[in-house]
Amino acid sequence: MRNKSCPPVAEPFVQPLRVGLFGIGLDAYWPQFAGLKERLEGYVARVAGKLGRPGVEVVNLGLVDNADRAYAAGREFRRADVDIIFLHVTTYALSSTVLPVVRRAKVPVVVLNLVPEPAIDYASFNALGDRTQMTGEWLAFCSPCPVPEIANVFQRAGIPFHQVTGVLDDDPECWREVDAWVEAARVAAGMASNRLGLMGHYYGGMLDIYSDVTLQCTTFGTHVELLEVDELAAFRRDVSDAEISARMLEFDEVFDVQADCPEEDLAEAARTAVALDRLVADYRLGSLAYYYKGTGVGDNEAALASIILGTSQLTGRGIPVAGEYEVKNVQAMKIMDLFGAGGSFTEYYAMDFADDVVLMGHDGPGHIAIAQGKTKVRPLKVYHGKVGRGVSVEMAVKHGPVTLLSVIERPGGKLALLCAEAESVPGPILEIGNTNSRYRFPCGARAFIQQWNAAGPAHHCAVGIGHLADKLAKLGCLLDIETIRVC
Repeated sequence: MRNKSCPPVAEPFVQPLRVGLFGIGLDAYWPQFAGLKERLEGYVARVAGKLGRPGVEVVNLGLVDNADRAYAAGREFRRADVDIIFLHVTTYALSSTVLPVVRRAKVPVVVLNLVPEPAIDYASFNALGDRTQMTGEWLAFCSPCPVPEIANVFQRAGIPFHQVTGVLDDDPECWREVDAWVEAARVAAGMASNRLGLMGHYYGGMLDIYSDVTLQCTTFGTHVELLEVDELAAFRRDVSDAEISARMLEFDEVFDVQADCPEEDLAEAARTAVALDRLVADYRLGSLAYYYKGTGVGDNEAALASIILGTSQLTGRGIPVAGEYEVKNVQAMKIMDLFGAGGSFTEYYAMDFADDVVLMGHDGPGHIAIAQGKTKVRPLKVYHGKVGRGVSVEMAVKHGPVTLLSVIERPGGKLALLCAEAESVPGPILEIGNTNSRYRFPCGARAFIQQWNAAGPAHHCAVGIGHLADKLAKLGCLLDIETIRVC
């Protein structure tokens, strides 16, 4: 086991997203049309300002206007290790000034076909009188012209590309689309730098959750650490009484601890929560999937039976934890959390045809940061289907828009994203010490169930707040995997 003196609290490290940006033009224009180059450079600078935000570094190479500059720009993007490129088409330019940049950089590219104004002022334009000046003015609005040429060359070169068409300023629809690409790229980069811990083994017999871990690594870039339950048990033995008392006070602040929860069960949960923080810090984990029968080894049984409050706290602060060793689903949870939507472990377990809703939830950890109100802590005499007893969490996901996400394995050995948008709605839930919510789907409960099942998912999925299907589709494009949207 590693050094036990590591910091008690770990937060996942997320590498800043590096966004490459370049505009294009034709160097033959500059001596012909005074001020055109400077005007187009100003457009690119405005785009750079809109792309910049916390957690994003913009590598702006300005205008690329000839083949030599294009080859140099490709090398500069490679050295800067950009994650995605935005190509701002400012005016007509030769495709030979584009292909070397993107081909060398070898990252996804989004073509920004942005005009500087919603429309040309035709009267003012035609009143200029000077044909040279008029041509220079026209070229400043000529961004749509080379896009078919660029698309043709990209297609023939086998380079995937994406497009956003709109206006440089005052075009909310256009910039929502750009922002969604930036967010999707940020999540892809976050997944590539994530360290996933796998502790224990699969729940026996759940064939749907067995996963090709190498496929997860090659698709998302995830690093995997294989952990022993014994490590968590060893960390538990080193937790002091003072640390247990402090964590129990924290439980009272974070959770709605019910009066019938035994003090000894809360103390055991506190011990395990402190140990979990140390394990996560030791391996610098950004997510964790676990399951272990725990029979025959008392320390291991105690660790697994008391794990739910600590794993819920980890999940709530951006380190999602999935039970039943659900590798695919903890990946889905991490994606949702990187999007800022939460990402709680769930499955559907009942249908309410009278209210046309699907009841969804799960035992084990919940995402307490997206709960409707304070998460309750309740005592359970048994964990159904698992070894152990103790305290568990009961919560509903915040009422309002939600998205379900499942990472699924498709025939032919590729992953895919399966998603659906819904509403978390108020109403009666089962107060059994598990996560529980009622979801209403625009296509109706019956159609949702049938269409979701038809995609062949595992029975678990992740749920997060907000409607994210459009961003998830963009993430699928960046990862070169299929996205299936049910509703």
